[in-house]
Amino acid sequence: MTKVRALVLERQHELALRDIDLPLETGPGEVKIRIHTVGVCGSDVHYYTHGKIGPFVVNAPMVLGHEAAGTVVEVGAGVTHLKVGDRVCMEPGIPDPNSKASRLGMYNIDPAVTFWATPPIHGVLTPEVVHPANYTFKLPDNVSFAEGAMVEPFAVGMQAASKAKIVPGDTAVILGAGPIGTMVAIAALAGGCSRAIVADLAQPKLDIAAQYQGVIPVNIREKNLVEEVGRLTDGWGADVVFECSGSPKAWETIMALPRPGGVIVVVGLPVNPIGFDVSTASTKEIRIETVFRYAHQYERSIALLGSGRVDLKPLISETFKFEDSITAFDRAVEARPSDVKLQIVMD
Repeated sequence: MTKVRALVLERQHELALRDIDLPLETGPGEVKIRIHTVGVCGSDVHYYTHGKIGPFVVNAPMVLGHEAAGTVVEVGAGVTHLKVGDRVCMEPGIPDPNSKASRLGMYNIDPAVTFWATPPIHGVLTPEVVHPANYTFKLPDNVSFAEGAMVEPFAVGMQAASKAKIVPGDTAVILGAGPIGTMVAIAALAGGCSRAIVADLAQPKLDIAAQYQGVIPVNIREKNLVEEVGRLTDGWGADVVFECSGSPKAWETIMALPRPGGVIVVVGLPVNPIGFDVSTASTKEIRIETVFRYAHQYERSIALLGSGRVDLKPLISETFKFEDSITAFDRAVEARPSDVKLQIVMD
Protein backbone atom coordinates (compact mmCIF):
# COMPACT_ATOMS: atom_id res chain seq x y z
CA MET A 1 0.00 0.00 0.00
CA THR A 2 1.17 3.54 -0.75
CA LYS A 3 -0.03 6.72 0.91
CA VAL A 4 -1.26 9.12 -1.80
CA ARG A 5 -3.45 12.21 -2.03
CA ALA A 6 -7.03 11.62 -3.20
CA LEU A 7 -10.56 12.98 -3.13
CA VAL A 8 -12.18 10.86 -0.41
CA LEU A 9 -15.85 10.54 0.38
CA GLU A 10 -15.61 10.12 4.15
CA ARG A 11 -19.33 9.61 4.58
CA GLN A 12 -22.56 11.10 3.22
CA HIS A 13 -22.20 14.89 2.71
CA GLU A 14 -18.50 14.90 3.66
CA LEU A 15 -15.63 15.11 1.15
CA ALA A 16 -11.93 15.55 1.91
CA LEU A 17 -8.74 16.01 -0.10
CA ARG A 18 -6.30 13.98 1.97
CA ASP A 19 -3.74 11.19 1.98
CA ILE A 20 -5.03 7.63 1.92
CA ASP A 21 -3.42 4.20 1.52
CA LEU A 22 -4.01 2.71 -1.95
CA PRO A 23 -2.48 -0.31 -3.74
CA LEU A 24 -0.02 0.91 -6.39
CA GLU A 25 2.15 -2.12 -7.10
CA THR A 26 2.00 -3.07 -10.78
CA GLY A 27 1.49 -6.82 -11.15
CA PRO A 28 1.50 -9.12 -14.20
CA GLY A 29 -1.02 -8.06 -16.82
CA GLU A 30 -1.40 -4.62 -15.27
CA VAL A 31 -0.32 -1.08 -16.05
CA LYS A 32 0.20 1.94 -13.85
CA ILE A 33 -1.42 5.11 -15.16
CA ARG A 34 -0.77 8.72 -14.26
CA ILE A 35 -4.25 10.20 -14.22
CA HIS A 36 -4.79 13.39 -16.22
CA THR A 37 -8.56 14.02 -16.43
CA VAL A 38 -11.50 12.65 -14.45
CA GLY A 39 -15.18 13.36 -15.17
CA VAL A 40 -17.70 14.00 -12.41
CA CYS A 41 -20.46 11.41 -12.86
CA GLY A 42 -23.98 11.49 -11.49
CA SER A 43 -23.29 8.31 -9.53
CA ASP A 44 -20.32 9.98 -7.78
CA VAL A 45 -22.56 12.88 -6.86
CA HIS A 46 -25.31 10.52 -5.69
CA TYR A 47 -22.91 8.77 -3.30
CA TYR A 48 -21.90 12.21 -2.01
CA THR A 49 -25.47 13.38 -1.42
CA HIS A 50 -27.18 10.10 -0.46
CA GLY A 51 -24.37 7.84 0.76
CA LYS A 52 -25.67 4.92 -1.28
CA ILE A 53 -27.10 3.74 -4.57
CA GLY A 54 -29.45 0.81 -4.16
CA PRO A 55 -27.58 -1.98 -2.37
CA PHE A 56 -24.22 -0.18 -2.66
CA VAL A 57 -23.67 1.70 0.61
CA VAL A 58 -20.67 3.83 1.59
CA ASN A 59 -19.71 2.23 4.89
CA ALA A 60 -16.06 3.31 4.82
CA PRO A 61 -14.06 6.16 3.24
CA MET A 62 -13.99 5.77 -0.55
CA VAL A 63 -12.04 7.55 -3.30
CA LEU A 64 -14.44 8.89 -5.95
CA GLY A 65 -14.18 9.04 -9.74
CA HIS A 66 -14.45 6.48 -12.55
CA GLU A 67 -14.45 8.43 -15.85
CA ALA A 68 -10.74 8.84 -16.51
CA ALA A 69 -7.87 9.20 -18.97
CA GLY A 70 -4.15 9.42 -18.43
CA THR A 71 -0.68 8.20 -19.42
CA VAL A 72 0.92 4.79 -18.89
CA VAL A 73 3.96 5.15 -16.61
CA GLU A 74 4.70 1.49 -15.84
CA VAL A 75 3.93 -1.82 -17.58
CA GLY A 76 3.61 -5.15 -15.80
CA ALA A 77 4.89 -8.51 -17.00
CA GLY A 78 3.10 -9.98 -19.98
CA VAL A 79 1.65 -6.71 -21.29
CA THR A 80 2.50 -6.26 -24.96
CA HIS A 81 -0.13 -3.93 -26.43
CA LEU A 82 0.71 -0.93 -24.25
CA LYS A 83 3.96 0.85 -23.43
CA VAL A 84 5.17 3.65 -21.18
CA GLY A 85 4.05 6.99 -22.59
CA ASP A 86 0.84 5.73 -24.20
CA ARG A 87 -2.15 8.01 -23.67
CA VAL A 88 -5.08 5.86 -22.54
CA CYS A 89 -8.57 5.69 -21.08
CA MET A 90 -9.75 2.92 -18.82
CA GLU A 91 -12.89 0.81 -18.57
CA PRO A 92 -13.71 0.94 -14.84
CA GLY A 93 -15.58 -2.35 -14.41
CA ILE A 94 -13.52 -5.54 -14.02
CA PRO A 95 -15.41 -8.86 -14.17
CA ASP A 96 -14.40 -12.37 -13.23
CA PRO A 97 -13.13 -13.69 -16.59
CA ASN A 98 -14.28 -17.20 -15.70
CA SER A 99 -17.86 -16.32 -14.74
CA LYS A 100 -20.73 -17.60 -16.84
CA ALA A 101 -21.69 -14.01 -17.79
CA SER A 102 -18.16 -13.25 -18.96
CA ARG A 103 -17.94 -16.48 -20.94
CA LEU A 104 -21.21 -15.53 -22.65
CA GLY A 105 -19.73 -12.11 -23.53
CA MET A 106 -22.02 -10.23 -21.13
CA TYR A 107 -19.30 -9.35 -18.65
CA ASN A 108 -21.04 -6.13 -17.59
CA ILE A 109 -23.72 -8.14 -15.78
CA ASP A 110 -21.29 -10.46 -14.03
CA PRO A 111 -22.31 -10.26 -10.33
CA ALA A 112 -18.61 -10.33 -9.42
CA VAL A 113 -17.76 -7.11 -11.31
CA THR A 114 -15.67 -4.65 -9.33
CA PHE A 115 -16.27 -1.07 -10.47
CA TRP A 116 -14.28 2.05 -9.60
CA ALA A 117 -15.99 4.26 -6.99
CA THR A 118 -18.66 1.67 -6.23
CA PRO A 119 -18.43 0.58 -2.57
CA PRO A 120 -16.11 -0.84 -1.42
CA ILE A 121 -13.88 -0.23 -4.49
CA HIS A 122 -11.86 2.98 -4.59
CA GLY A 123 -12.10 5.31 -7.60
CA VAL A 124 -9.43 7.26 -9.48
CA LEU A 125 -9.46 10.86 -8.23
CA THR A 126 -5.85 10.40 -7.22
CA PRO A 127 -2.57 10.98 -9.15
CA GLU A 128 -1.86 7.34 -10.12
CA VAL A 129 -3.77 4.07 -10.38
CA VAL A 130 -3.00 0.47 -11.32
CA HIS A 131 -5.41 -1.23 -13.72
CA PRO A 132 -5.66 -4.41 -15.82
CA ALA A 133 -4.09 -3.79 -19.22
CA ASN A 134 -6.94 -5.62 -20.99
CA TYR A 135 -9.33 -2.91 -19.79
CA THR A 136 -6.97 -0.05 -20.72
CA PHE A 137 -7.30 1.44 -24.21
CA LYS A 138 -4.88 3.56 -26.20
CA LEU A 139 -6.19 6.92 -27.40
CA PRO A 140 -5.58 8.17 -30.96
CA ASP A 141 -3.25 11.17 -31.19
CA ASN A 142 -6.13 13.45 -32.17
CA VAL A 143 -8.26 12.54 -29.12
CA SER A 144 -7.57 14.67 -26.04
CA PHE A 145 -7.47 13.50 -22.42
CA ALA A 146 -10.73 15.39 -21.86
CA GLU A 147 -12.40 13.42 -24.65
CA GLY A 148 -10.80 10.21 -23.38
CA ALA A 149 -12.46 10.75 -20.01
CA MET A 150 -15.79 11.07 -21.86
CA VAL A 151 -15.51 7.59 -23.37
CA GLU A 152 -16.98 5.99 -20.25
CA PRO A 153 -20.36 7.79 -20.35
CA PHE A 154 -20.38 7.67 -24.16
CA ALA A 155 -20.02 3.88 -23.95
CA VAL A 156 -23.42 3.82 -22.21
CA GLY A 157 -24.88 5.59 -25.23
CA MET A 158 -23.17 3.12 -27.53
CA GLN A 159 -24.56 0.19 -25.55
CA ALA A 160 -28.06 1.65 -25.85
CA ALA A 161 -27.68 2.23 -29.59
CA SER A 162 -26.40 -1.32 -30.05
CA LYS A 163 -29.30 -2.79 -28.08
CA ALA A 164 -31.74 -0.85 -30.28
CA LYS A 165 -30.51 -2.62 -33.44
CA ILE A 166 -30.80 0.63 -35.38
CA VAL A 167 -31.48 0.47 -39.11
CA PRO A 168 -30.08 3.34 -41.23
CA GLY A 169 -32.68 6.08 -41.54
CA ASP A 170 -34.49 5.29 -38.30
CA THR A 171 -36.15 8.01 -36.22
CA ALA A 172 -35.24 7.98 -32.54
CA VAL A 173 -36.86 9.61 -29.53
CA ILE A 174 -34.72 10.27 -26.47
CA LEU A 175 -36.46 11.05 -23.18
CA GLY A 176 -34.08 13.15 -21.09
CA ALA A 177 -31.37 15.56 -22.23
CA GLY A 178 -28.94 15.00 -19.38
CA PRO A 179 -25.37 13.82 -20.03
CA ILE A 180 -26.42 10.23 -20.79
CA GLY A 181 -29.48 11.20 -22.83
CA THR A 182 -27.46 13.54 -25.00
CA MET A 183 -24.76 10.91 -25.51
CA VAL A 184 -27.42 8.35 -26.40
CA ALA A 185 -28.69 10.77 -29.05
CA ILE A 186 -25.16 11.23 -30.43
CA ALA A 187 -24.60 7.46 -30.49
CA ALA A 188 -27.97 6.85 -32.16
CA LEU A 189 -27.15 9.33 -34.90
CA ALA A 190 -23.69 7.84 -35.36
CA GLY A 191 -25.33 4.41 -35.52
CA GLY A 192 -27.56 5.35 -38.46
CA CYS A 193 -30.55 7.27 -37.15
CA SER A 194 -31.55 10.08 -39.49
CA ARG A 195 -32.87 12.20 -36.62
CA ALA A 196 -33.10 12.16 -32.86
CA ILE A 197 -36.06 13.84 -31.17
CA VAL A 198 -34.74 14.83 -27.73
CA ALA A 199 -37.31 15.71 -25.05
CA ASP A 200 -36.70 17.43 -21.73
CA LEU A 201 -38.07 20.07 -19.37
CA ALA A 202 -34.85 22.13 -19.27
CA GLN A 203 -34.33 24.40 -22.26
CA PRO A 204 -30.59 24.96 -21.62
CA LYS A 205 -29.97 21.21 -21.87
CA LEU A 206 -32.03 21.02 -25.05
CA ASP A 207 -30.03 23.92 -26.52
CA ILE A 208 -26.80 21.99 -25.93
CA ALA A 209 -28.18 18.83 -27.52
CA ALA A 210 -29.50 20.85 -30.46
CA GLN A 211 -25.93 21.79 -31.42
CA TYR A 212 -25.67 18.35 -33.02
CA GLN A 213 -26.93 17.93 -36.56
CA GLY A 214 -29.98 15.68 -36.62
CA VAL A 215 -31.21 16.55 -33.12
CA ILE A 216 -34.75 17.92 -32.88
CA PRO A 217 -35.30 19.42 -29.40
CA VAL A 218 -38.75 19.28 -27.80
CA ASN A 219 -39.45 21.19 -24.59
CA ILE A 220 -42.22 19.15 -22.95
CA ARG A 221 -43.23 22.15 -20.85
CA GLU A 222 -44.37 23.78 -24.09
CA LYS A 223 -45.30 20.89 -26.39
CA ASN A 224 -47.07 17.55 -26.07
CA LEU A 225 -44.41 14.99 -26.96
CA VAL A 226 -46.83 12.33 -28.21
CA GLU A 227 -48.45 14.86 -30.55
CA GLU A 228 -45.07 16.16 -31.71
CA VAL A 229 -43.74 12.68 -32.49
CA GLY A 230 -46.97 11.94 -34.31
CA ARG A 231 -46.60 15.13 -36.36
CA LEU A 232 -42.97 14.42 -37.24
CA THR A 233 -43.65 10.81 -38.23
CA ASP A 234 -47.01 11.31 -39.99
CA GLY A 235 -48.76 9.42 -37.20
CA TRP A 236 -46.61 6.29 -37.53
CA GLY A 237 -44.37 6.69 -34.47
CA ALA A 238 -40.65 6.47 -33.81
CA ASP A 239 -38.59 3.43 -34.71
CA VAL A 240 -36.63 3.60 -31.46
CA VAL A 241 -37.41 5.21 -28.09
CA PHE A 242 -34.64 5.62 -25.51
CA GLU A 243 -35.87 6.25 -21.97
CA CYS A 244 -32.99 8.12 -20.29
CA SER A 245 -34.77 10.22 -17.68
CA GLY A 246 -35.43 7.57 -15.05
CA SER A 247 -38.74 9.32 -14.37
CA PRO A 248 -41.73 7.07 -13.58
CA LYS A 249 -43.92 9.66 -15.32
CA ALA A 250 -42.24 8.89 -18.64
CA TRP A 251 -43.86 5.44 -18.59
CA GLU A 252 -47.38 6.87 -18.47
CA THR A 253 -47.32 7.71 -22.18
CA ILE A 254 -44.20 5.98 -23.51
CA MET A 255 -46.14 3.26 -25.37
CA ALA A 256 -47.68 5.93 -27.59
CA LEU A 257 -44.25 6.94 -28.93
CA PRO A 258 -42.87 3.90 -30.82
CA ARG A 259 -44.31 2.66 -34.09
CA PRO A 260 -45.83 -0.82 -34.32
CA GLY A 261 -42.92 -3.24 -34.04
CA GLY A 262 -40.67 -0.52 -32.63
CA VAL A 263 -38.35 -0.76 -29.67
CA ILE A 264 -38.00 0.92 -26.28
CA VAL A 265 -34.49 0.89 -24.80
CA VAL A 266 -34.50 1.49 -21.04
CA VAL A 267 -31.42 3.45 -19.95
CA GLY A 268 -32.66 5.55 -17.02
CA LEU A 269 -33.27 3.75 -13.73
CA PRO A 270 -36.34 4.72 -11.68
CA VAL A 271 -35.75 4.65 -7.93
CA ASN A 272 -38.78 2.44 -7.30
CA PRO A 273 -40.57 -0.25 -9.37
CA ILE A 274 -43.01 1.14 -11.92
CA GLY A 275 -46.02 -0.09 -13.85
CA PHE A 276 -46.42 0.19 -17.61
CA ASP A 277 -49.02 -0.49 -20.30
CA VAL A 278 -48.43 -4.14 -21.18
CA SER A 279 -51.56 -4.31 -23.37
CA THR A 280 -50.38 -1.61 -25.77
CA ALA A 281 -46.86 -3.04 -25.77
CA SER A 282 -48.35 -6.39 -26.77
CA THR A 283 -50.79 -5.20 -29.43
CA LYS A 284 -48.05 -3.09 -31.05
CA GLU A 285 -45.45 -5.86 -30.54
CA ILE A 286 -43.06 -3.36 -29.01
CA ARG A 287 -39.68 -4.81 -28.14
CA ILE A 288 -38.23 -3.70 -24.80
CA GLU A 289 -34.47 -3.75 -24.21
CA THR A 290 -32.52 -2.81 -21.09
CA VAL A 291 -29.03 -1.41 -20.53
CA PHE A 292 -26.67 -1.86 -17.61
CA ARG A 293 -23.44 0.07 -18.18
CA TYR A 294 -21.80 -1.42 -21.32
CA ALA A 295 -19.81 -4.30 -22.74
CA HIS A 296 -17.40 -4.29 -25.72
CA GLN A 297 -18.06 -0.60 -26.42
CA TYR A 298 -14.78 1.16 -25.57
CA GLU A 299 -12.92 0.38 -28.79
CA ARG A 300 -15.96 1.34 -30.89
CA SER A 301 -16.40 4.59 -28.95
CA ILE A 302 -12.74 5.51 -29.31
CA ALA A 303 -12.84 4.69 -33.03
CA LEU A 304 -15.75 7.09 -33.55
CA LEU A 305 -13.95 9.84 -31.63
CA GLY A 306 -10.74 9.27 -33.57
CA SER A 307 -12.56 9.34 -36.91
CA GLY A 308 -14.00 12.78 -36.19
CA ARG A 309 -17.56 11.54 -36.67
CA VAL A 310 -18.33 12.13 -33.00
CA ASP A 311 -17.34 15.30 -31.13
CA LEU A 312 -18.00 15.27 -27.40
CA LYS A 313 -16.11 18.47 -26.57
CA PRO A 314 -19.27 20.67 -26.61
CA LEU A 315 -20.58 18.66 -23.66
CA ILE A 316 -17.71 19.67 -21.35
CA SER A 317 -19.17 22.53 -19.31
CA GLU A 318 -16.25 23.41 -17.03
CA THR A 319 -12.88 22.05 -15.90
CA PHE A 320 -11.55 22.25 -12.33
CA LYS A 321 -8.09 21.72 -10.83
CA PHE A 322 -7.58 18.70 -8.57
CA GLU A 323 -7.21 21.00 -5.58
CA ASP A 324 -10.68 22.35 -6.38
CA SER A 325 -12.32 18.91 -6.53
CA ILE A 326 -14.71 19.60 -3.66
CA THR A 327 -15.82 22.79 -5.41
CA ALA A 328 -16.45 20.75 -8.56
CA PHE A 329 -18.64 18.29 -6.67
CA ASP A 330 -20.58 21.04 -4.94
CA ARG A 331 -21.16 22.59 -8.38
CA ALA A 332 -22.42 19.23 -9.64
CA VAL A 333 -24.82 19.01 -6.68
CA GLU A 334 -26.37 22.30 -7.87
CA ALA A 335 -27.43 20.50 -11.09
CA ARG A 336 -27.34 23.67 -13.18
CA PRO A 337 -29.47 23.24 -16.31
CA SER A 338 -26.60 24.52 -18.45
CA ASP A 339 -24.11 21.94 -17.10
CA VAL A 340 -23.61 18.66 -18.93
CA LYS A 341 -20.18 17.36 -17.91
CA LEU A 342 -17.81 18.77 -15.29
CA GLN A 343 -14.23 17.51 -15.31
CA ILE A 344 -11.25 17.60 -12.97
CA VAL A 345 -7.67 17.84 -14.27
CA MET A 346 -5.02 16.24 -12.09
CA ASP A 347 -1.85 17.65 -13.75
